[in-house]
Amino acid sequence: MAPAVLIYDDACPVCRAGMRWVAGCALPGRFEFVPCQSPERRRRFPSISEAACLQALQLVLPDGRLLAGDRAIPEILRRLRRWRWLAHLFALPGVALLAPRLYGWVARNRYALSCALARR
Repeated sequence: MAPAVLIYDDACPVCRAGMRWVAGCALPGRFEFVPCQSPERRRRFPSISEAACLQALQLVLPDGRLLAGDRAIPEILRRLRRWRWLAHLFALPGVALLAPRLYGWVARNRYALSCALARR
């Protein structure tokens, strides 16, 4: 399987920690990580605005399809060791309604969550 490109907010501690976790759990060669704020993202993916990638993580699949936010999570899970089975949970009734709301809340509050977690 060719690598998918995972574009994330490098200024966010929660996002950076999430990318480290994904990298540590990923099957070899399944991901390439590109910070949203990087010149590389602007050069390689000019159609993905900085506003879009600061609002939600962006996953560019090898075939060029783009998945953002909660829609990217099942595909990310499919590329991880020991966590692939969780991707099937996204097909359960009600998850399609809950996942965007939960992802949106975390995304909007990620900097506050970073501060709260740092205090622990």
